[in-house]
Formats: sequence, structure tokens, C-alpha cells
Amino acid sequence: MSSVSNKEAQNRITELTKTINRHNHLYYQEDKSEISDYEFDQLLAELASLEEQFPEYQDKNSPTLRVGGTITKEFETVEHETRMLSLGNTYSKEELLAFDERVAKGLGHRSYTYFCELKFDGVAISIVYENGELVRAVTRGDGFRGDNVTENVKTIKNIPLYLKGENIPAKFEVRGEIFLPIKEFEKINAEREANGEALLANPRNTASGTLKMQDSGAVAKRRLNCYFYQLLGDDIGVDNHFEAMQLLEEWGFNISPTYKNCTDINSVLDYIESWREKRHELPLDTDGVVLKINNYDQREELGFTAKIPRWAIAYKYKAESAESELMSVTYQVGRTGAITPVANLSPVLLAGTTVKRASLHNANEIERLDLHDGDTVYVEKGGEIIPKITGVAIDQRKPNALPIAYISHCPECGTQLERKEGEAKHFCPNTTSCPPQILGRIEHFVSKRAMNIDSMGTERIRALINQGYVENPADLYELESQKDRLLGLEINSDQYEKSSDGYLYVALRKALFSITEGIALSAIDKYLTENETLEQSPKLKNFSTFIRNQNKKVGQNIASLEKFIELLTGLEHDQIEDFVPTSVVLAMFVGNQISVEELRKISQKNNTVHDIVLTFNFELSSDQEDKIKKLKGNTFQEGVISNMLQGINASKEQPFEKVLFAIGIRNIGENTAQILAQHFKNIDDLKEASIEALLEINGVGETLVQSLQEFFAQETHLQMVERLRAHGLHFEIKEEDLPQLESNNLEGMKILASGKLNHFKRDEIIDVITANGGTYVKSVSKSLSFIIEGEDMGPSKKEKAEKLGVKLISEAEFMQMIDKQ
Repeated sequence: MSSVSNKEAQNRITELTKTINRHNHLYYQEDKSEISDYEFDQLLAELASLEEQFPEYQDKNSPTLRVGGTITKEFETVEHETRMLSLGNTYSKEELLAFDERVAKGLGHRSYTYFCELKFDGVAISIVYENGELVRAVTRGDGFRGDNVTENVKTIKNIPLYLKGENIPAKFEVRGEIFLPIKEFEKINAEREANGEALLANPRNTASGTLKMQDSGAVAKRRLNCYFYQLLGDDIGVDNHFEAMQLLEEWGFNISPTYKNCTDINSVLDYIESWREKRHELPLDTDGVVLKINNYDQREELGFTAKIPRWAIAYKYKAESAESELMSVTYQVGRTGAITPVANLSPVLLAGTTVKRASLHNANEIERLDLHDGDTVYVEKGGEIIPKITGVAIDQRKPNALPIAYISHCPECGTQLERKEGEAKHFCPNTTSCPPQILGRIEHFVSKRAMNIDSMGTERIRALINQGYVENPADLYELESQKDRLLGLEINSDQYEKSSDGYLYVALRKALFSITEGIALSAIDKYLTENETLEQSPKLKNFSTFIRNQNKKVGQNIASLEKFIELLTGLEHDQIEDFVPTSVVLAMFVGNQISVEELRKISQKNNTVHDIVLTFNFELSSDQEDKIKKLKGNTFQEGVISNMLQGINASKEQPFEKVLFAIGIRNIGENTAQILAQHFKNIDDLKEASIEALLEINGVGETLVQSLQEFFAQETHLQMVERLRAHGLHFEIKEEDLPQLESNNLEGMKILASGKLNHFKRDEIIDVITANGGTYVKSVSKSLSFIIEGEDMGPSKKEKAEKLGVKLISEAEFMQMIDKQ
């Protein structure tokens, strides 16, 4: 029994629902965050727990209803009650004036106003509400019919599931634009880039693809958003568009903050100009302005052509482009070993931001563009987000400029690259010791669902890998013996880059901070921000004026800057905006003890300033140590090291199934790891199992058998397992972890549960079936003994079961079978 009273639970559920919905409103409608994602998740988890205990107090718009989980194999085609039309496009003031003339001629007067708002680059959606409840959401499709994506749309946090308010029509339709906010798109692409996956082209395509995902739970994680722009219905009670938008706002719909009622076409032109630059500050893509006649009767009078309304039109802003100089090409290695070339450009202002880099995708793109050293290139923003090089100004090519030659060896580990037939990308085949590839494996090993070492975030893991402390999971359990060396180890890798030849570069901001005295890093950051459109050379020369304005140790700091520029000019190197060769900066402090060239060689083999300093065979003075400390990133401190080692030690208690999942055998997920662990009881029996014995297990197929064979055939994997076992990790099931058999009532039966069950939580039903001798199966097939049909069982799953002749039983019937009536 819960210790929380009904009244306390009701009050807390109300309070949590209000608080979480407020944070969702801030995030999705005002682009603000007052709490961290972790804090938000904690509130949501508490609410979900209380609602599970006290379902009668769950609000109809509870944020817990937004997590998704429905699987839709095929999207039903639905006919629109009112056709979803496209708009005509204009690209100039003259075309807009011509449109206005047609409107005036059609109405016979100029007593009309325009409703204007920005045209957002998203996915058009039609949503029908009946009695205040969201009942159907359909994509535009061909305008006449579209796909029913209701379950996916329900996961979008700012689309009401139920409406509250007065005078809400019994039935009406709203139309809007579903979009992926820029920061969410960039987050997804950053993860894909880190994993060596192809980058997504633009937020619009990503939003469209997300909306058609089969798993609504995956849709919920993408954090889609929506702006509504139209209200349709028989009894709306308003006669113009402006009032309709006000009604939608009152009912809780998210309306674009950009709308305005414009008195005439000149007012429209002013509106277009006012947003030409300002639109880049919005949290989503825009590609123009939509203007519509405000009055509904006047719209009806103007009517339609065969394809478009005569009372509305879209003005498109021209795609922005600029010229920039190609300074160098560097190469990034993803977590799967995929290589992505990056163009480093002279700074150029484009679509409201300063562009300094552009992805070149692969060797084919470099060849297609015919890129040469120092080329002047044309840069655009794809979807106004991702900078891309669209061409080269051949007439401006420098004499004797050499074509860009794609690298042959991995910039991270030096291994010769491979390119599989038919694939565009090069790969580093060194899966065992290439740092970015090791990172992916270790991240999986320490993850919550595996070894659950929450004190090891990505940056800490990356630091340990880059600096040679960790190469495989077993190394984590040997860090205890090296904790003295970990003190002072750098964590922040964002301040480093590698050139195309693998030489280490450090952020210009840290370089200037370390070579000067008495000037705050925040002041240097401000200077660099104010001068971000300058190339590096003039930026450094102008820094002397900044030093004088700071009025702190001016003579000494000017001298240091001049020496730094002289060393930088004297070293032939790739130009990477905002970064400088680490060897040049270190030469400022230790140049009398070791040459720039020697420092440069060392920087090719190491990944941080800390690593380089460890190679020195001479003592540093306190002054040198202070300057180098300013150059370093964040470092491991005693508390961090202690916390990390405690987490590693605690992970030794994880059961065999978690360890089996953690060691990263391809195609073994959590569920499969659990099945294999319970079947074989230890890793040795699993390793020695025959193909026949493996294939007899439900859920094990030939692909998984091959993965197991490949894993155990590699000596490095066997050595890792033995080292982990020696450190005390569990490679066998403990007696207390074995499921206790309550009966043999379900022996030999393969069972699936679908829909909401009243007596079991989602994971409990699996344990109950296993405890009574049965096997739980996750998909519908002929081999099923029966399906337990819960409330709201998915129609596609039910239809498939009926086609295959699989028996459906009620939860009550199942309870009788296991003697729990």
C-alpha cells in the first residue's frame, strides 16, 4: 500500500502536471529552458509513478500521455473533408503588386486587409477535434487525401489532446505546420556525425521522416513542434482569419508569434522587409511570407483557380549565398570509423550567422567540386542551417594551386583507410584501437542499461581514450592503479582540432589567454565574438589594439603577441579558423628547451597539451606551469576521480545478462542477452554452444549465431572477457538471479501480450509467463500459442493475428490459466 493519501496524491499530480506543462510551454513555444533535461525527466518520472498508483487523478492532457509507444506498420489513407491547397509563389515586389491588383479587380474595391505570417519550412498537418478531443491527424498528401499519423502527432507536446474553454464547436479542423526546431536538428546531426552516420539534409525532411516513423515512442524523442495557421468548421462563430487565430490561441493552440494584420499591400511590403534578417533569430526554418485576405466573405468572392486560392499567395526570400576562401580541409572520424571531410573557410556572414566550416561529405563531393588549395568557393545554407559549398569560382583560382588530395590514413590512429565497393565514404578499419571507435564501444559498456556507470560521461571517456588510459572495457577496472596520473588529465576536447596531417591545434581563445597576462578569458571571448567575421591574420593584428584598451601589462603583452605572430608565420601549417597549432603556443613558453619542429612532431602523436607536457624530459618552472595551465582545458580533480572509480567498482555487481549486453556482441540487445543468460547460465557454455543448440532458442536466428561465432573467434575478445572476469565481473548467473518457477501451467507455450493490462505492468507480464513455464514472444507469428488481448490492442496486430489464426484470450482467461483468478 502506498504511504501517500489520495488527497496528497491528487494535489501532487495536479501540481506536477501544471509544472511540467509549463516547462513544455516554455521549451516548445518560447524556446526557453529553466531546468535541465535531467530535472525535467525526474519530474516526469514522479508523475508517471503517481498516475500509475492513482490513475483516477490523471489529467486528460497529462504530459505522460506524450511518450508514445504505439507501433504503426502501415499508415491508413484518409480523405480530407476540405481539400488542402498549395499556394502560388512570388519572388519580387513587382509580382506582389500584380497579385494585389488582381485582388482589387476581383473584389471591385480596395476595402480589404491582409493577414501576414512567416512561411515555415515544415510538414502540413490537418487535425480534427470532436467534442474537444483530438480524434484524427492527417498529412497533406496530394491535397485530397493523406496519411493518418494520429498516434505520432499525439506525442507532440504543444498539440492539445483535449481542449478546455468555452464555446468550443462540437467538431472543427485545425491546420498547421509541424517542424523540427533548429537546435533539435543540430543535436540529432551532432549525434549522427559522432556515430559516423550520414548527416540529415535539413530540418524539413527530418520532420517529415519523423512523422512517418512506425514507432511513436521514437517520434516523441525527436521533440517536434507545431505552429497552427488555419481554423475550419461549420459553426466557428467568426468571420475573419485574425479572429479565428485569436480563438485558437484562447483554446491553447500554438500560433506563430510572427502574424500581423496588414492594412494594404504597402504594409505587407514593410512586413516582408522587417522580417528579412530578423527571421534568422527564430527557432525554425523560414523560406518566405504568406499573405491572405483576412475577411472570409471576400475570400469566397475571390474563389480559386484549378490549383490555388486567388485570395492568398506566398512571397519567397531568395536563398542567401556568399563567397569564401577555402583555407584547408580537415577530416573527422565518426564512432563507426566513417571519415567526413570538413572545409575550413575564411569567415563569411550568411543567413544571420558567421560561417567558418562546411561539410564536404565524402571524396566524391571533393572530386565533383574539383576543389583546389585556396579556391574561392560559393557557400549557401541548405535549409538555411547546414553550410554547403555549391561551386568554385574557377576564374579566381590561384596559379599553380594543387587539387585537394583525399587522405589515405586515419588522422586519429594512422591506419590506412578503406573504401568498400559501392560506398561513398572511406572508413578506418582499426576497430580495436582507433579512439573515436573505442569511444562508441565504451559508451555502450558504461550505459545505464548495461554496466550503469553514470559517473562516466562522454567527455571523461573521450579524455581517457585520447590520452591512452582506456582501449577496451577491461582497462576501466585498472584505472584505480593509475589514479595519481589521472590528476590534471584534460577533459574538455572541444578546444582541440587535428589538421589534415594529424597535428594538434588548440583554440585561439585559449592561446591568446595563455600568452597574455592580466586579461580575463571572458574579455578575450568578447573580442573574438565582435571580430568573428575577420580572418585569423587581421584578427591577431587587431588584437594589439585590444591589449592597449585593456591597459594591463601592455608592453609585455604586445611583445608576446608579436612573438606569437612571428612563430605562427614561420611555421607552414593548415589554416583552421579559431584554432592555432599547439606547437607554436607551447614554443612561447618552452622554446628555449625544445624546438618548434620537435614540439610539432610530438603534437602529431598526442591529443592534448597535458599529453605533450608528459613527454618533456625537463622540469618546468612554476611560471611555465602557470602559463600551460591557462592553455589546458578542464581537468580531472580528486573528487571527479574518486566518484568515477566508485562507479566503476559498483558496476561489478551487475548481473550476467547486463554484462553480456555490455560487452558489445553485435545483434545482442537487452532482451536477447537475458534469454541467452538464462538459457546457458554462464559465458563458457554460451561460447561452446553448437549452432543447433543456439537455433533451438526462441528469438535466436542465423544472424545472431554468426555474430556470436565472430565474437568468440577473436582472441582480443576472449582476453577482454578473461580480464573482466579477473576483475570480478559476473559471467555466470547467480542462483538468486534465476527466475523462480511458480508452476508448469504454461510449459511449452509461446505467448504475446498486447494492449493495456489491468493486473500487470509492461515488464511484469514477461516475468509471470516465464515463472509459469512459458516463453514470452515480442511479435505476432504462426508459432504463437495465443495472445493476451488487453485494452486498446493495436488494430494491425489484431488483424494479423486473425489472419494467421492465432487465438486471442482475455486477461481474465489468462489469470485462470495461471491459477490467479
